[in-house]
Amino acid sequence: MKLYNSNFAPNPRRVRVFLAEKGVAIPRIEVDLAKLEQKAPEYSAVNPFQVIPALELDGGEVIGESIAICRYIEELHPEPNLFGATPLERAMVEMWQRRVEWHLLLPIAQAFRHSHPAMTKMEDPQIPDWAAANRTRALRNMMIFDRMLADRPFVAGDRFTVADITGLVALDFARPARIAIPPELGQLSRWHETLKARPSAAA
Repeated sequence: MKLYNSNFAPNPRRVRVFLAEKGVAIPRIEVDLAKLEQKAPEYSAVNPFQVIPALELDGGEVIGESIAICRYIEELHPEPNLFGATPLERAMVEMWQRRVEWHLLLPIAQAFRHSHPAMTKMEDPQIPDWAAANRTRALRNMMIFDRMLADRPFVAGDRFTVADITGLVALDFARPARIAIPPELGQLSRWHETLKARPSAAA
């Protein structure tokens, strides 16, 4: 197997953190997004959507999308369990993973893509009003997550799961997107600090 990676994008980091939690090492091929290597014919043959990450298997099959890659790794290395151990827990982890992805990571990423000068080649045209709208959306959703985290240590319940990995990546990516966690959101900040303290956060 080999993992197509970029250290400067949030979605590949989700896979790297997941692998670190599993204690699994996969050889990486670095794709330079600044040089638009993801749009080159060589990578387009791997992933026609020209996005990172992608996991190429020994048989030549390619798995794109971060969570699909993580699910595959979970099947190969089921412990520690990060997708849920019971039908209810699996459903709750799936629900919260999607909520964090859609209501935190996506608006934060859109704010970054449509405002940061480094993204002018990849996001053409950049739409400043869309960046502003997504900043507002991200901050509003942070308030909701803060309330939800008041009665649990992790976003999907009592233990760390893949949903928390998406949360870590989203909140870390808020910094380059120039979206600060409001100081009054103590539960959200507590959750973020807990996630940052895990060794896998360095991946």
